[in-house]
Amino acid sequence: MILNAPRNIWRLERAERAALLIDAASYYGALREALIKARSSVFVIGWDLDSRTRLVGERGPPLDGYPETFAQFLTALVNERPDLLVHLLVWDYSMLYALEREPFPIFSLGWRTPQRIRYCLDDDLPVGASHHQKLVVIDDAVAFCGGLDITIRRWDTAEHRPDDPRRVDPAGVRYHPFHDVQALVDGKAALALAELVRERWARAGCVAAPPVQPTGDPWPDTVKPDFKLVDVGVARTLPITEETDEIREIEGLFVDAIDHATRTIYIENQFLTATRIAERLAKRMQEQPALEVVMVVPKAHHSWLESQVMRSGRVRFMQILEAAGVLDRVALLSPHVCAGKSDTDVMVHSKLMIVDDVLLHVGSANLNNRSIGLDSECDLAIEAASADQRRRLQAIRDRLLGHHCGVAAQEVAASLACTGSLMRTALSLGNRGHHLAPVDEGGIEAPATSALASIADPERPIPPPSFLQNFVGKRPQAGTLRRLGRLLAVGFLIVALMLAWQFTPLSALTHPDMVRQWLADVADVPAAPFIVLAVFVLGGLVVFPVLLLIAATAAAFGPWLGFAYASAGAVASAIVTYGVGAAIGRDTLENVFGPRLNRVRRAVVERGVLAVAAVRLVPIAPFTLVNLAAGASNIRFADYVLGTMLGMVPGITMMSLLGYQVWSIVTQPSLGNVITFLLAVIAWLAVTLGTQGLILHWRRRRR
Repeated sequence: MILNAPRNIWRLERAERAALLIDAASYYGALREALIKARSSVFVIGWDLDSRTRLVGERGPPLDGYPETFAQFLTALVNERPDLLVHLLVWDYSMLYALEREPFPIFSLGWRTPQRIRYCLDDDLPVGASHHQKLVVIDDAVAFCGGLDITIRRWDTAEHRPDDPRRVDPAGVRYHPFHDVQALVDGKAALALAELVRERWARAGCVAAPPVQPTGDPWPDTVKPDFKLVDVGVARTLPITEETDEIREIEGLFVDAIDHATRTIYIENQFLTATRIAERLAKRMQEQPALEVVMVVPKAHHSWLESQVMRSGRVRFMQILEAAGVLDRVALLSPHVCAGKSDTDVMVHSKLMIVDDVLLHVGSANLNNRSIGLDSECDLAIEAASADQRRRLQAIRDRLLGHHCGVAAQEVAASLACTGSLMRTALSLGNRGHHLAPVDEGGIEAPATSALASIADPERPIPPPSFLQNFVGKRPQAGTLRRLGRLLAVGFLIVALMLAWQFTPLSALTHPDMVRQWLADVADVPAAPFIVLAVFVLGGLVVFPVLLLIAATAAAFGPWLGFAYASAGAVASAIVTYGVGAAIGRDTLENVFGPRLNRVRRAVVERGVLAVAAVRLVPIAPFTLVNLAAGASNIRFADYVLGTMLGMVPGITMMSLLGYQVWSIVTQPSLGNVITFLLAVIAWLAVTLGTQGLILHWRRRRR
């Protein structure tokens, strides 16, 4: 038996029905049917999601009365079904892919859709990793898993016509024929995937999802099952993080499947770079002289990064097989389609392996280093347990091979019976302009290692530079580089605001000296304390920098009164904006601030007073945003107020004691003032970080 939890699968669960959908037109059509049957919940988990994706099948425009495009289609569904919740989780992608993605997806899939369509970005991954799972779970009763995202430049039919006018992106630009596969399961197998998507949703810091509760039967009517009453293995890849160990079940599944092969291995995969898999394959072929391997891959990789890393990695993969003396039993092929004078290759994006007539393995994982140890992946596997299941598995392999050769599965089976060779069958069959052609990698160099490959296709998270390890340890927190990029973006925004305050009419209202002078003018007024409180509260409501108000208060009233007024004002502002957050509610705030709000909320909900204090000491978000998030999250009011006071006292103390000196550096910069300012900053950091360290030490001892 190949499937073995926990070595190479996470779970082995029964599916009442299972099917393999070939190409995006088939998948999108089936997905549309299933979504129309949805009643309670939908989870869509992907590397990419695009609101403009046309959910249409092979027959063209649908006749069901719903819109074609993804976002409009989902909007129509939730508007007519008050109990339906839709969860969209997509990788918070690297800027390297920005030109390939939809501009401002948080606007098109988040703000422009109803509140019951919840859009969340997943950046809970270490440096260099991506969220690569492609899953859809509907009513916890049916689930799709494979290599297809719901995004543009994927749709194609089984014909892969070179001149198909429907194969265009939203800009009207044509793209190459595109091949991929997606599995569909129901029953307890779908229930396992329902648990998996909720776990991923929670890890991304998204708002809590409803509990698992299978509802109805959303299986699409037009899909005929390939299997009935079959056990399905669920395998994963997850990288190591500060909080979790790595999971390499998919790597184990590839290795164990290869070790059981005796006659044929049929592979479809976008990338072949995992040398460990190549070495295992070479060893098995040496042990089994009759074993043949057919690998269907893209003819070429079109982006510069893929051509530099993935194609040279594929050459290295094949060189390992050549060095083992088994290359004569390996066929590296790409699908081609001819129509008249047009001859074009088909982009192969699928991730599938069929071993003999015993195992079907399909999902999101490529045969590259990233997919077996770095990116988040999810694959499904079916191990044939009866003669009927073995026949059905053979039929799927023959259907896929016939798909590329333009012939029916029966003709593939007849050729195999006649030739006794999977390779000769793949190379000899061809019809209606479809055929498989050998891939010529001539002229491509494959260095043993390269700096680019270590970044683009690593097996494990990319370590920080050695000089950083002395400060942050050997492994950085998840999403460090992405957060740094956003921090720089926020910095640019702050600079822009500073320029606006200086060179626009706003400067008359927000000049620091004016704020200080205005507060000084009211110092002798009997109602001065109440005026200061009102200023702090109003400042919080308009997201005015609270530190500026604290410094101005200290400069205007002196250290002791300044400390008292600033402390009272900061707490009053925090209480008022907490109340605003509670009145607005979490859902509304998420629409404004996006999923980042959930990270703030989750931290303070779980740790109460100490978490609020830590957030105040070393803020993870602007003062007002923290207050709104706390109010919207039903954090205990007493914990919130005590945590705010504990966390802000060190900073207010330092700003009050050095208020005049700190203010001088802002209004009258000089060498002496700069030195004083730097000393004040160092003292402030020492106090705040020291206080935080004491809090954390006390919390650890308490645990």
